[in-house]
Amino acid sequence: MKTPRYFTVIAIILLLWNLMGLAAFVMQYTADLTELAKTDPTTAQAFAAMPTWVWIAYAIAVGAGTLGAIALLMKKAAAASLFLMSVIAVIVQFGYTFLGTDLLAVKGPSVFAFPAFIVVMAILQLLYARNLVGKGVLS
Repeated sequence: MKTPRYFTVIAIILLLWNLMGLAAFVMQYTADLTELAKTDPTTAQAFAAMPTWVWIAYAIAVGAGTLGAIALLMKKAAAASLFLMSVIAVIVQFGYTFLGTDLLAVKGPSVFAFPAFIVVMAILQLLYARNLVGKGVLS
């Protein structure tokens, strides 16, 4: 099948989105928690207490998403599998964040907004890639 006209634009937007996630991971993982605690003690405490396996899930989420976007640009069907891996890792990461911490109680329900958007984006990437695989655009 012929590649849709908007394909490259969407693929680049998804790559940029995932690169922002990768940058956020690096900034959060390497954050100076003493400095962060001065302005946002709750977040600093959450980062300090986050188990290694959650950091790994976070790294997989952004790494697989970024690789998925690159695969998408290269028109490779592997994009769908990478986006699936990212969705699973995002759910694991935010599952811990909201079920394993008191972040919701401390910061209130508004803390759900951006993570919910991230989950929706991860799912949309997966559905888009699967659709393109089904149409034969990705091989």
